[in-house]
Amino acid sequence: MATLLGLSIIVCPILYFTVGPMLDETQMSTLKTLLIIAGCSAAFCFIVGEATGNNSQMDKLWSLLPIAYTWIIAANGGMSARLVVMAVLATLWGIRLTFNFARKGAYSLKFWEGEEDYRWAIVRSGSTFRKRWAWALFDLGFISIYQNALVLMTTFPALVAMRSDAPFGWVDCVAAVLMFGLIIWETVADEQQWAFQTRKRALLAEGRKLEELPAPYNKGFNTIGLWSRSRHPNYFAEQSIWVAFYIFSIGAGMGILNWSVIGALLLIVLFQGSSSLAEEISGGKYPEYEHYCQHVNRFFPGKKYTD
Repeated sequence: MATLLGLSIIVCPILYFTVGPMLDETQMSTLKTLLIIAGCSAAFCFIVGEATGNNSQMDKLWSLLPIAYTWIIAANGGMSARLVVMAVLATLWGIRLTFNFARKGAYSLKFWEGEEDYRWAIVRSGSTFRKRWAWALFDLGFISIYQNALVLMTTFPALVAMRSDAPFGWVDCVAAVLMFGLIIWETVADEQQWAFQTRKRALLAEGRKLEELPAPYNKGFNTIGLWSRSRHPNYFAEQSIWVAFYIFSIGAGMGILNWSVIGALLLIVLFQGSSSLAEEISGGKYPEYEHYCQHVNRFFPGKKYTD
């Protein structure tokens, strides 16, 4: 957490003041609005998370906030073609992710309830957080403040594109096609994982042991479809989606490198940690997972896995 927060605090201002672009009055006003929303969201996540013991409050908002942010930016930016396309794509991304999280039982009419991401319970049980105050600090600093800041930063390419007079061009087309294609990729990956896990649970519900299940379910983890070429095809797409989103700022004439890249970069850093945690959990549960890791790339699709 300290490393991530340090990168956020140090790198973003350096990029802002060294490579630009500087924000004009309209952009600064828009940013203030977004910061107020992010601040309220962080406060909500911390208060509700601590009061209920369900630390997936931010998980529920993760897919919704970028939709709001990008449409606010688009409205304040005069609804230019580029900003509208960016907002539409962010909305498609958000709808997909919200649906995927909702079918796992994450949302409830009692908004403070719902299924918590299983990884938070595992993290809480670690020796680092045996003291209640230690977990509360982590909840405040990382789950509530940092993750809200990160989600906001992923939409910064739209914020810098507000001041652009450049017409929607071929770079924007490349970014749009790439981002849309990656959303489809992530959708397919999630559907394959959902189908695999649903079938595995159904077979286990019949009273069979894991090793008695037919292949490939007897491994316990998915090795078919996109998962045969990448250990985390959904994570690969998620990171790449926001890199594609950043390309819009290049199309807006803000240069190949500008400070709005910070969101995509920090998201990549975050997924290094979250994927390592997921693999540590899977490695402890499934004997063949280490062999799978040795033959399949973590993110970028590569050679097909054969056992």
